[in-house]
Amino acid sequence: MSSRRTNIVTLMLAIILMTVIMPTPVKAQQSVNVVILGDSNSWLGGDDCTQPKGWTKWFADRLHLTTCRSYARSGATWTNTPTTVSRPDEYSEKLDDNNVIYNQVVRLVRDCDNGIHPEPQLIIISAGTNDAWFRDKRPTAFSESSEEAFADPDAVLARRLPADVLTLASSVRYSCTILSQRFPKARIVLITPMQSTAVADSIIRQTGDIIEACGRKAGTQTVRLDVGSCVKRATELRHKRFTYDGTHTNERGAKCNGYYIADKIKASNGLF
Repeated sequence: MSSRRTNIVTLMLAIILMTVIMPTPVKAQQSVNVVILGDSNSWLGGDDCTQPKGWTKWFADRLHLTTCRSYARSGATWTNTPTTVSRPDEYSEKLDDNNVIYNQVVRLVRDCDNGIHPEPQLIIISAGTNDAWFRDKRPTAFSESSEEAFADPDAVLARRLPADVLTLASSVRYSCTILSQRFPKARIVLITPMQSTAVADSIIRQTGDIIEACGRKAGTQTVRLDVGSCVKRATELRHKRFTYDGTHTNERGAKCNGYYIADKIKASNGLF
């Protein structure tokens, strides 16, 4: 066999061998920008989702997110009051007429319109604990069912002011509708409140039922923390295992919730 022919055969064998032993290229992970709205247990993770007492930090770590930005505030409720107005820059860490999910929505929309934050592919809203806990401050929160909240067409809903939206069900629909219209390609996921020593299980369950029913009608995924969270009222009443006060997670509880939420969301859509 000539030297030239030998070289050609050797080269062909080398190419075949490289094809066999080289690993198949791994598909690059899709870039996913996540925004989180909510109350204190989301707020504990910080605006940049890096603080270990908040589930958002562990959620972001679990999914290796491109960006994770939280607009959550301690004390926030889903439900508006008769004096709620659009005040996206008003800052409060306690129950307040304008410390509501609606104003977090307004701030997110404004930031994206102004190029401050990239368009999100996933929007998570985790709230409801304060609606259940402070029912005397939100007396009409549970006076409407999901069926009643969705009875009017979107055109009627669009004419309402936040001060006209005074129930938990209508507030969930109101904010989800605004988000869906502004971010039509984004997935929205609702997180129901976990159990708490401050609120009876029946009230937390009622809150979760309303949020889940509204999510179903709005076409959004719901993750039930009152069912799936490691935080159980009966346990926390005896010993603070996953919370530091019966309502707010410690690092252990936050990690458990963050991983649980991440796994539920990952298993239910094609973003990750």
